[in-house]
Order: sequence, then C-alpha cells, then structure tokens
Amino acid sequence: MRDTLIRLEHIIAQRADAAPDSSYVASLFAKGRGKIAQKVGEEATETIIAALSGDAQHVTAEAADLIFHLMILLRDAGVTLDDVLAELDRREGVSGLVEKAART
Repeated sequence: MRDTLIRLEHIIAQRADAAPDSSYVASLFAKGRGKIAQKVGEEATETIIAALSGDAQHVTAEAADLIFHLMILLRDAGVTLDDVLAELDRREGVSGLVEKAART
C-alpha cells in the first residue's frame, strides 16, 4: 500500500506543473489551493455519506477519491507523505486524548 501512495505522490509531482488542459491534477493546481481544498471537502463529505449508506464498495471508491485529492492538497502545501507518516509515527503509543489535549 505504501508503494501505491509513493507512486501516486510522484505522479502528482510530475503533473503539478503540467499544462492545465493536459491533466486533471494540473488543472487543480492551476485553480489554486482554495479549489483543491474544496475538492478535499467534497470528497470527505461523499465518503461520510457512503459510510452512512453501509455500502462498503461505495466507501472504498469515495475513500480513494479522498486520499487522491488530499495528496494533491499536501503537495500544494509542501507537505510530503513522509512528513505525514513521521507525524503518525510520533503519535504512536500516545493516548488520543493526551495528544489532542497537547494541541490546544
């Protein structure tokens, strides 16, 4: 699975500076972070709706869309998959309640 995400991260990086009419990814980058963030929000909402429907196949498809768009947003923000994984590693073994309290 990590290989899939790494390949996707590389594809997104390659298409980030492409002509907007040559790639969906490039067209999102051309529209800016606001549009990319909007797409992440839309896909998150669709994932929630799918989860509430109880249809695992629909949840899978929507979750894939969400991860794809989130990775585009991460690229736009200058955040790598390794950055996110390092943060998850840092949190490992820390109570969710403790970690959340430390953020405020």
